[in-house]
Amino acid sequence: MLVAWSPSNLGPEAAVRDGILHAAAADPATAIEGADLVVVGAPPMETIELLRALGGRLRAALAPDAVVTDVASTKGLVVAAADAVGLRFVGGHPMAGRELAGYDAAVPDLFVGRPWVLVRGAAADDAAVARVESLATACGALPVRMDAAAHDAAAAAVSHLPLVVAAALVEAVAGAGMERSGWSDAAPLAASGWRDMTRLARGDARMGAGIATTNSPALLEALHRLRGVV
Repeated sequence: MLVAWSPSNLGPEAAVRDGILHAAAADPATAIEGADLVVVGAPPMETIELLRALGGRLRAALAPDAVVTDVASTKGLVVAAADAVGLRFVGGHPMAGRELAGYDAAVPDLFVGRPWVLVRGAAADDAAVARVESLATACGALPVRMDAAAHDAAAAAVSHLPLVVAAALVEAVAGAGMERSGWSDAAPLAASGWRDMTRLARGDARMGAGIATTNSPALLEALHRLRGVV
């Protein structure tokens, strides 16, 4: 049985109407009650807060053998938060994000053929890892086991650095006060190069800020390497 909750519940309610979910829960405790697998789908900072809640005020609703996972883009601080409250946690990161958000932006083949990184928490056993691997394979993804530090360094290079560069490019070329640089003339000429280079900058700013906050050492190292070649 698939049950979901979100602060607005607009997505879960739409998914129920479309026959994707069985129910939209009225609150987080109801959503996780009796669940074999709890998936936290939120920006990194909010993910950490939800994990703390699962180990605290929501603990009574969590089944003793439940496995908790997430889909946040950073893993070190996320896994540490889960470990700190003793959750049976396997961190997850499907490497298939989009710049769009919400249920209406969902596509059925988003994860097909893509890596789904798994990072084992301190309280996770082989069965817990296998349960999250089953979720990944059910979505058509390819499970990849990594430790948190290796994941965060790799993600900083191939995901987080491109996000920062895209945002910086938009600000440099079309940001506040940039009319003097000729953006009004350039904008009508922008084509696929501009579109592809700036796609990530159209994403949720809160998500980007959370990524930078929770993976700052690896992202800073990646920025230093970039600066060395420009």
